[in-house]
Amino acid sequence: MTTLSRTPLYDFHVSQGAKMVPFAGYEMPVQYPLGVMKEHLHTRAQAGLFDVSHMGQVMLTSDQGVEAIALALEALVPVSITGIAKGRQRYGVFTNEEGGILDDLMVANTGEALFLVVNAACKGADIAHLKTNLPAHITVTEITDRALLALQGPSAETALARLVPAATEMRFMDSHRIDVNGAEWWISRSGYTGEDGFEISLPADLAAEFAATLCEMEEVAPIGLGARDSLRLEAGLCLYGHDIDTTTSPAEGNIAWAIQKVRRTGGARAGGFPGEARILAELDGTPERLRVGLLPQGRAPMREGTPLFASEDSADQIGVITSGGFAPSLEKPIAMGYLPTSFATTGTQVFAELRGKRLPVNVADMPFRPSTYKR
Repeated sequence: MTTLSRTPLYDFHVSQGAKMVPFAGYEMPVQYPLGVMKEHLHTRAQAGLFDVSHMGQVMLTSDQGVEAIALALEALVPVSITGIAKGRQRYGVFTNEEGGILDDLMVANTGEALFLVVNAACKGADIAHLKTNLPAHITVTEITDRALLALQGPSAETALARLVPAATEMRFMDSHRIDVNGAEWWISRSGYTGEDGFEISLPADLAAEFAATLCEMEEVAPIGLGARDSLRLEAGLCLYGHDIDTTTSPAEGNIAWAIQKVRRTGGARAGGFPGEARILAELDGTPERLRVGLLPQGRAPMREGTPLFASEDSADQIGVITSGGFAPSLEKPIAMGYLPTSFATTGTQVFAELRGKRLPVNVADMPFRPSTYKR
């Protein structure tokens, strides 16, 4: 039996009555006594606190400076890393030689180093990938003595500012190092819910007290993995290993917006990343399939793996749902999945096969609910 790891907030979760489940090698809270539905709605209305300490925190340093690190990292990702200003961060993906996605990640420029946050299930492989493929002058360090929390929702700024007043000055995708009572906290204005909010990396021994202090505030409630998933689904955000993986390219995954012009055909630093032939060709043309939003026309939620067909009686499967469930904010089921590009236009009707029946589903725009980031 594999031993599960615990985050620095394990005892806090138990004290809050969390239901703990295995997730990405960790014991994680799937829900609290409030329940998934109310946790979701509380985050949308006020502020939710998430433990994301299972994610990988990685620092890239070099005696040649941050610009040299950024240029070297561009050999592994199709996004512009040198274009990330000090105190800012950017979404990116590691790609393989076939143009598939190894993982998605956040990259922040501290001014002296690059700080990466990678997915929990991929962090071992990601760190090995970095160590194998980056030049010898770059040191790759996994940060293991810090916790990572996310505070999300319209009241997130109000709550965090009581403890970190400088948070009010930050805008979406800022990433700052802030002194809090003599300790250095790394705070970004970002998240995974479609709401305004923050991700806070702080010394592990301070995490439980910080979480408890926040949850004593009227606006803040602890939120588990169940609501985290429904929140990100409403926001149209990918979950690695489900909506994107090594078989999907950035264009197919509908995240081509993350690839700046400078890395595309005709750009000053075009190509030079794994899978460039396929990725650039699809950016210049049209991929064969696309990740799309989907609205089931009934009340039945449609889960990952549900097959999609062109008509009620067609024999050949044309696509598949990769994420789906009930959207508490919208009070109806939603999903996302892959369809041939010819079926990917908003409003197109296809059919999902659920328990032996073909049910109508319409292609929809994402996000399903407008995002509220502080620009």
